[in-house]
Amino acid sequence: MLKFILCTLLMVCGSNSWVVIQTILFVSSFVFGLFCVSDFFMGYLGFGFGIDSISYILILLSFWITALVVGGSQKILDKNNFVSMFLLMNVLLLLSLVLTFCCLDYLLFYVCFESSLIPTLILILGWGYQPERLQAGVYMLFYTLFASLPLLVSLLSLYSLEGSLGISLVSVGSVSGLVGSVWYICTVFAFVVKLPMFMVHLWLPKAHVEAPVAGSMILAGVLLKLGGYGLIRVLPIFAEVNKNFIWFWISMGTVGGVLVSFICLRQTDIKALIAYSSVAHMGLVLCGLMLFSWWGLGGAVSVMIGHGLCSSGLFCLANMAYERVGSRSLLVSKGLLNFMPSMALWWFLLSAGNMAAPPTLNLLGEISLIISVVSWSKLSMVAIGLLSFFSAAYTLYLFSMSQHGKFFSSLFSCCSGKVREYLVLMLHWLPLNIMILKSGTLVYLM
Repeated sequence: MLKFILCTLLMVCGSNSWVVIQTILFVSSFVFGLFCVSDFFMGYLGFGFGIDSISYILILLSFWITALVVGGSQKILDKNNFVSMFLLMNVLLLLSLVLTFCCLDYLLFYVCFESSLIPTLILILGWGYQPERLQAGVYMLFYTLFASLPLLVSLLSLYSLEGSLGISLVSVGSVSGLVGSVWYICTVFAFVVKLPMFMVHLWLPKAHVEAPVAGSMILAGVLLKLGGYGLIRVLPIFAEVNKNFIWFWISMGTVGGVLVSFICLRQTDIKALIAYSSVAHMGLVLCGLMLFSWWGLGGAVSVMIGHGLCSSGLFCLANMAYERVGSRSLLVSKGLLNFMPSMALWWFLLSAGNMAAPPTLNLLGEISLIISVVSWSKLSMVAIGLLSFFSAAYTLYLFSMSQHGKFFSSLFSCCSGKVREYLVLMLHWLPLNIMILKSGTLVYLM
């Protein structure tokens, strides 16, 4: 594992060559995919780092998405828009993600967790499209910092109580009552905002809409998974206290997901619609993580991986349409089927993945999550049913509004797609559908 951290550091040093960085990322993904961590226990790697099955899957996803980010951002290379700085920010972001997923110490995990915010902010402010990117950057910064400072206080209090911050070595089972509840909320809140949960999600659509395609892809693909990964690591500390709040989290996840689905159905901006759909999917993931059952944990990780590939591909598609049409509005960029018929196939395939149609990995994950939530409470079937229905509804709305109808732009013809673009889309879709063939291995890793 440390060899791959060293590999990312070497990419930082040689971040001037676009082709070299992209090749190293793909080769690293392939080589890392050959190793399989087959039990849940942490494997010690030295220097305070370790890896288990969930870390392994998320690190592999980080390498893969970063490679696709570089492949999908060709316009920055064509315009020579601070290419070396752009590559440096992506590699630094990858390094912070890999270190976050490897940490064995909660304080080191906190530092790496927060350090991923800086390259993301620079990507949004430096390569965003509109002046409103400053407001989006401030939203993301203050939402994240406001939630993460109580987490730091919580970790320092945990150290003063236990004398250690090693993962799997600390517990606050003896602390209960009001103190335990406040302590629990301060710890969990930072990860819930990062996920994000409904009511603390407003930073996400703003960040997605104003970010460049690289920022949107890596934000949807990996950064949202930091919240889920953080919950997996801290919830065992508060196992007893968490039982008293499960009803609240499941209510917010399911009902909030339904409300966000209604918001999706009235969106006219393609990127905003995809961003809000992420909030709806993550609401179901939140339910599975808070239950912390075998079905819930396995389903949540499966949906996180599937959503990372699917949402990243949809943002990449939205950017390809934006580069040709010049607008992200569904009222303007209608009838894309007439102009880019080959691209319409990829719109359909990735939209099918977004609504958890077979044979995507999202289907496996959502079935597991539905089983876990319904087994906890039969009443949740109503909200789960509405959430599943409306997730299909807003995805069909996205596909039909963008591909069908009369085209209102002055554009008469355009390139239906380049080989590089089809390659990037295929590398999103292929793992999303192939991994379900090895679903037994994936569930075993959980």
